[in-house]
Formats: sequence, C-alpha cells, structure tokens
Amino acid sequence: MRRKKTIIGVLAVLLIAAVFGPMAYNYLFHRSTGSTEVKAEEYEGVATFAGGCFWCMEPPFEKLEGVSDVISGYTGGEIENPSYNDVSSGTTGHIEAVQVHYDPDQVSYERLLDIFWRQIDPTDAEGQFVDRGEQYTTGIFYHNQEQKQAAEQSLQELKESDRFEEDIVTPITEASIFYKAEEYHQNYYEKNPVRYKIYRKNSGRDAFLDDVWGNDREVTVPTTQTNNATTYSEEELQEKLTDIQYEVTQEDGTEEPFNNKYWDNKEEGIYVDIVSGEPLFSSKDKYKSGTGWPSFTKPLEEANIVTKPDRGLFGTRTEVRSKKADSHLGHVFEDGPEPTGLRYCMNSAAMDFIPKDELKEKGYGEYLSLFE
Repeated sequence: MRRKKTIIGVLAVLLIAAVFGPMAYNYLFHRSTGSTEVKAEEYEGVATFAGGCFWCMEPPFEKLEGVSDVISGYTGGEIENPSYNDVSSGTTGHIEAVQVHYDPDQVSYERLLDIFWRQIDPTDAEGQFVDRGEQYTTGIFYHNQEQKQAAEQSLQELKESDRFEEDIVTPITEASIFYKAEEYHQNYYEKNPVRYKIYRKNSGRDAFLDDVWGNDREVTVPTTQTNNATTYSEEELQEKLTDIQYEVTQEDGTEEPFNNKYWDNKEEGIYVDIVSGEPLFSSKDKYKSGTGWPSFTKPLEEANIVTKPDRGLFGTRTEVRSKKADSHLGHVFEDGPEPTGLRYCMNSAAMDFIPKDELKEKGYGEYLSLFE
C-alpha cells in the first residue's frame, strides 16, 4: 500500500512538473530573454522620456490625440538587447524609459514635455518613489536640436516657477539606442489592471503629484495646430511674448525702423524664431540695407521659411513666415545685393539672436562651423 502511494505521489509530482514546469520556466526565464531595438528614424515624431517605472509612464501619453504608440523599454546603457533582469540589476547603465511616437501636426513636443514633468519627481536623483536605483531615474532624451532647446527651455521655466523647493536634477541628454522591453511589459496597465492599480497606489507617485501639482496636474492639449505650427494657446502666447513680439508675429505687424533690437547688430551668430526657436538666418548673410530693419540675402535654413503672397492696397508683396511656429517674420524683396539679389527684410521682434559663443550651450552647436 505504501509503495502504491509512493508511486501515485511520484506520478503526481511528475504531472505537476509537466503541467506547471513550463509555466514556471517561462515566468522566471523566458519573460526576460531580451529586448529589441527600435529604429527612431522610421517615425515622424519621436520623443523619449524616463520617469521611473515605465508601466506608469505609458498611460498619460497614450490617451493623447495624435499619439500613435507608447513603447516601454530601456536606453542609456552599453549592453545590446538587455533583458528586464539585466536592467533591473542596476548594472547595465540602462534605465527604464518610454518612447512616444506622435504626429507633430496634432500634438507638439512642448506639450509632451508639459505632461512629462507632471508624472515625476524631478528632484530625486536616486530613483522614483518606491523604485530605487539608477535604472529608475528620470531623464529627457532629445532626438534633434529643436527638442533639446525645447527641453532646456521647459526645464528653465519649471525652475523659475518655484514649484519645487529642492534642486531639479532631471538630465537632458542626447537620445541613444532605445530597446523595446519584453512584450509582457507593453501596456501593462491594460493587461494587468488589478496588479497595476495596487502597485501604483502603493508606489506613492499619485500622492506626490497631487500634492505638488494640485489642480494643475492635468494638461489641456490644444487641438488647433496646423501646418506643422508650434502650438500655443492665445493666452500662452500673450504671456510668453512682449506686446511688440505678439503684434508682429501673431498680428502681422511691423516694428519701427531704426528703433528695434537687431537692425544694427554686428555680432556673429544666428537668428531664430522667437516662438519656436527654429533657426532662420545667419549673421554671415546679414547686411546693412539702410532700411532700419535687419536684412539678409538668404535664409540659414530654407526648410524653416515659408513665403506667401501679401496683397495690399499698393500691390502684392511676398510675406515671410516661419514654418513650425507660423510666425510673421517680414517680407522678401528683389532689390538685394549679390549673390542672391534678395533682401529678406525682417522684424527684430520676431527673432531671438544666439551669439556665436552661446551656440553650443543653447543647442545650436551644429552651426559653429559657419564661424570658423
């Protein structure tokens, strides 16, 4: 009888092992076999952020109109195709992050930044909330110079808001290879809603964010963006710009000649859009036209300039606008010097000047070679 029970017991163990063994193996090992590289260049709009546990960073972005996908993954380290077990050990240099794929015509990068800041504790350099270690620290990873400038401006505005008593330590660094995490991590909040809610509630994240942001925690995303324009509400633009800057860029105004900031500026550097920061003109192409407004023979970046007919009582002129911000900049005339024969007559109020010595610091280092 005892032998029979032993045989039955062995068979039972074998049966359990046969049924649950593969499940246990998959849970412990197969789920962490590695990640896959995501080719950011294949997408029109890409933003990468780190805010601690990537499960918590997906939902705020995925609900946005204009966002097509939010991927949980790893970035910043040297190891190729790291697994979750690798990254969670804190020894790979990688951190948990999310990559947001979005349509710039529907949601701007600046809005994504606004949402990002409202998900994290930017004063914590050792992790986020209940998750501790380098792999759970925060970060903004820019994919181009425009994103870098926008991120730095956003960071400065947050510092000046005095919302946080402690120093903000979230770094802004250039994006490197992003690896998509194992499939069971993707949309975890939807696949495992109960576990996710329990984890999130006990993490301390929401309590902290409610305390810091209060009624400002939710970001209202304008839906009026067109023609790749940088989206700001009218109220935001009025707050961001001076009266003359608003009149010129938003109401197609013209400032006084010889009584504006850059008409006689002789420093070396570049001129960028006052709203979006997109590069427009270089001091290399600036000349003294005698009109009292800053004048250039050609744009620094043709792709950032849009021209259109401007029909008035005394004929038709050619208006010049910036592409992303859709700011009114001035007009272009065919009475300029060689080699182009053009005069881009601009309003100082529509532009910001970046001196040569500040190009790298402010995210325009690629233009330093112009002045060597």
